[in-house]
Amino acid sequence: MTGNMRYADGDFDRAAEWREDPAWLAARLAAADSRVYPIWRHRFLFEDEKDPVALTPAAAAKIGELAQAVLLGVLDETAHFTIDISTLSETGLTNALPGTAHDLRDVAMNLSDRMAAMLAFGRGMSVWHGDHQFCGRCGGPTISERAGHVRRCLHANCGRLHFPRTDPAVITLVIDGERCLLARRATISIPRFSTVAGFVEPGETLEDAVRREVAEEVGVITGPVLYRASQPWPFPSSLMMGFWARATNPAIKVDGEEISEAAWFSRGDIDRALAEERIILPPEDSISRRLVEDWRTLPEGTIVEGLE
Repeated sequence: MTGNMRYADGDFDRAAEWREDPAWLAARLAAADSRVYPIWRHRFLFEDEKDPVALTPAAAAKIGELAQAVLLGVLDETAHFTIDISTLSETGLTNALPGTAHDLRDVAMNLSDRMAAMLAFGRGMSVWHGDHQFCGRCGGPTISERAGHVRRCLHANCGRLHFPRTDPAVITLVIDGERCLLARRATISIPRFSTVAGFVEPGETLEDAVRREVAEEVGVITGPVLYRASQPWPFPSSLMMGFWARATNPAIKVDGEEISEAAWFSRGDIDRALAEERIILPPEDSISRRLVEDWRTLPEGTIVEGLE
């Protein structure tokens, strides 16, 4: 797959070795050059939809608890944190900070690869903290530790440590000769046609998950499966693993629940449908779009190694 994947640029130091160093963390949370990104109800603040609002630790301490800050990493020797300020009302947010709250997906294409990846990390951590205020084993309250990368149960007879989790998911462009399959989800009213996706089940290989999800959602039977790339997708907590798969029985039968419509498209069909505004392709920040675009750029007649 060509180029960098949005949210997947690992060109920053996550500083994992410093998460358990109280002295280092205290120094960084007192340093004027450290940066803290406030996150409000899983949304960051942006000025002009491109510049994320970044505070000094001193400024951040006025609106949130620095003890709850999550270390994102170090860029160019500057420590970067995020702090959750979701308890602020909408009016309180407006009065306290500049900028406008945006879902990361709405502004990601305006950001550098590195910034998009770092904020995606923060967004995923925000969701995880919000969902794990209580222990899943005993129900006791939990507390954030290790620079926000662990939550510990406070119950005396438990003390379980909870770590961030990522849900593995497969996303697949099904190919049949010079055609690819695009489908519209039942929950989407606009004509957005995308690839087939779903979560990996326990005890299942990625390849088997691809074949099962495609068969369940659109009825198509697939054979060879070719891995293409992966993308972190913290909306809320997935790792998308992208594939191409070759159809061995191209008959379509949508499930009617998750998928309402599916069809085979040649490259020319896609071009015409886009020009006539009969379909919309997946967002540019998604691996789904990249799976489609990489196939569209192949010359007709190309034999893809691994899908023969």
